Parts: sequence; C-alpha cells; structure tokens
Amino acid sequence: MAKKNYRGNNTYLIEGNTGDNPKLMGQSLSDGHDSLYLEFYLGYEVAESKNGNTYKKVNRSTERLGLYLWQAPRTPLERQQNKETLEIAKRIRFERGQELLERAEGYRLKKDKDINFLTWMWAYYEAYTKADKRHIKRAYNCFVDYLIDPDDTFTPKPDWTKEQREKAAKEKAKRTRGLKIKPQQLTKEMITGFTEYLQRRFKGEGAHTLYARFKKIIKAAVEDDIIRKNPCTGVVIKIDNGTLKKDVLSMEEMQRLITTHYEGENPEIRRAFIFCLYCGLRWCDVKDLTFANVDYSNRLLRFEQAKTKGHSSASGVVIPLNDGLLDLIGKGERAALIFPLPSHTMCLKALRHWTKRAGIDKHITWHCARHSFAVNILNNGANIKTVASLLGHSGLKHTEKYTRAVDSLKEAAINSLPELKL
Repeated sequence: MAKKNYRGNNTYLIEGNTGDNPKLMGQSLSDGHDSLYLEFYLGYEVAESKNGNTYKKVNRSTERLGLYLWQAPRTPLERQQNKETLEIAKRIRFERGQELLERAEGYRLKKDKDINFLTWMWAYYEAYTKADKRHIKRAYNCFVDYLIDPDDTFTPKPDWTKEQREKAAKEKAKRTRGLKIKPQQLTKEMITGFTEYLQRRFKGEGAHTLYARFKKIIKAAVEDDIIRKNPCTGVVIKIDNGTLKKDVLSMEEMQRLITTHYEGENPEIRRAFIFCLYCGLRWCDVKDLTFANVDYSNRLLRFEQAKTKGHSSASGVVIPLNDGLLDLIGKGERAALIFPLPSHTMCLKALRHWTKRAGIDKHITWHCARHSFAVNILNNGANIKTVASLLGHSGLKHTEKYTRAVDSLKEAAINSLPELKL
C-alpha cells in the first residue's frame, strides 16, 4: 500500500482518484488497527459564512465497512490478513461505485458507445478477490497481446538477444498506448481468433486455463450488462484431460539440475524447486509453507492446498519427510516462511536460466516439478492411490494421466533399443 498521507482527523486515502466515487479510506485507531470505510461525494451547495461571504459546501457521507488492517504488520500471517482484507474492501468499493452509476445514469460503468472494454476488464481484475486472481490478470494481458500482436511477432523467444527483447518491448508499449475496444466489437470471430492465438502461444493446458479465466471475465460483463450477448458461446478449446502435456524431468535430469550451480543463483528458488520435485507441491502451496506446517517428531508435512481449500474434502495433504527433505527444510520460527520466494515471474525466469545452464532442452515451468514427481514415483513402482493421496487428488481421474505418461515413457524406452533382426 502507498505511503499514508494523514488528514487532521487521522484518516487517509487508500484507493480512488479525483472524480472517483466512492473513495476507500482508512482511519488510524489507538489499538494498532486502521478502520476501513467508504467516503461518498454527494455534490455541493452554496452556503453563506458568518461574515456574509458565500462558499461551496461539499457534502459527503461515509459507510463503515467493519474491516480492519494491522497498522504495522509484523508476521507473514498479519501481512496476508491485510492483503485479503484490502481485496475485500476494494471489491466493495467497486460494487458501490457501480450501484451509484446505475442509479444516477441508468447504466453501469458508462455503458455507452464510448466505453473502453479493456478499462472495464482491468477494473474487474483489480476488484477480483479469488485465488486465481493471477490467472485473471494473465488472461487480460494475453487478450491485449492478441489485439496488438495477433501473429505473436513481439513475444520474446528463448534465443532472442537483449537488443531484440528491448526493441519488441518498445513496439508493444507503442501499440498498447491508447488501445481501445468497444463491447460491440467482441464478436464470435474475434474470440475464435483469440483461442487460436492462445493455442499457438502456449503448450499443455495453458491455453485452456487462460481461456477459462477470460470466459469468466466475459460472463461477468454480460451479468453487468456491459455486453448484451456472450461472444464466447460455442467457442471452445478442447483438451484431453487424460493426457499429460507438460514436459517432465527424468531422474537423471533432476540430478543434473541439482548438481548445476551458476553465479547469482537464488538459493531459495533452488531449495523450493528441489523440494517440489521430491514432494509434488504447486508453487502457490510451497511459497506459503511455514515451519508450523512441519511435524518434526513424526517427520510429516501437513498443509491445505490453496487451489481446493474450502471446497474439497481432499484439500488437506500429509507428506512423509525423509532426512534429505528435513535437511532441505531446516528449522525456524513457526510463523516464518520455509521458502521466502520472490514473485512467480521472477521464479520462472530463474528456473529457465537454471535449466538452460544444466543443458536441459525442455520447456520447464514450476508446475513441471509436480508432474515430474508423480511420473517418477509411478515409474519406480508406487501405486496410483498412493500418488493420488500425495498429490491431494480427491479421486483417481486426475491421477490417471500420469499412468498414461509412464506407459508412453516405457514404450519410448523399448523403442530406443537397437532394431532386433533375427
């Protein structure tokens, strides 16, 4: 959050520019918390002072949200609570602003011919509070990329030089500046082109995942009467859920990666990725692990999956820890993070640099660690129910794709033998 510029009554602005209505405000309390509230501008009236001069008297009202922030969060838990509380407050502010527009002007977010749908999309993202918010933002960015560069000419390629990357970034910035699209321009033909663009640009389930988030944005726009008819209806990206599409690291490649070091490497990213290779965790789970999740006496790791927490009976996962994994974890304060990681983007950049240095010519993302873990333990004799339990799957449906991957690896191994001639 930006620096607090306090008013005389210990209040300060959190979100809202000139002309925005309402604004999200905070008020400092003596108990170490800030109380959040909305401030509504209700116009002004001409008033007369005691000495007979006239002035504009601004009318405002407030709505207390019953939400509070820690003024000086000291622990990761308090910082996370502040983050979640702010997201809720921003969502409420967005909805109240929509209600004001609807009452005053008969539409939400200026549903006239001049609305920029990209502006609405970004407002939806900023007010979004669910766990997949990062994917919502990425879907927005991909749609913008499609509009300015449908042939994917300016997306950096692995072999590009620094100069090529900088030139492409400048061109994309130039094309993005002033970009505007009206809701009525969102046709089925445009959406079909967007799905084809996603499938060209992304491997595995990436295209399907991003299109699912894009459809969520479009559905919200229809519900808010920004768009009259859903242009995504009938436009699909089909995937075979039983097939593993991401690259997998073999045991030999894992060892090669572990023994590879390079100047400037981030030791936390290195530790966390190796841990995921040996435990099958997602990035969103490993980044939030604290030492409180480790049961040292019973040599177990216990945590709830961020992806399924609150809506799956299998959201809780228990993983046995061997000596190597316990050494990798180490010890610390219960509330402290085991792996203090930078952003997801920075982790991916470091991972790609690391795999390249190890001579691994595969498209390895963080999620590949989870897939590699499942395939390798199945290949070494683990049964499918055990793997499903370790991965936190509620059934065997999602685990079966790993058995198919193992079968294909075995077939490839047999086919690699010299041709048999009798």
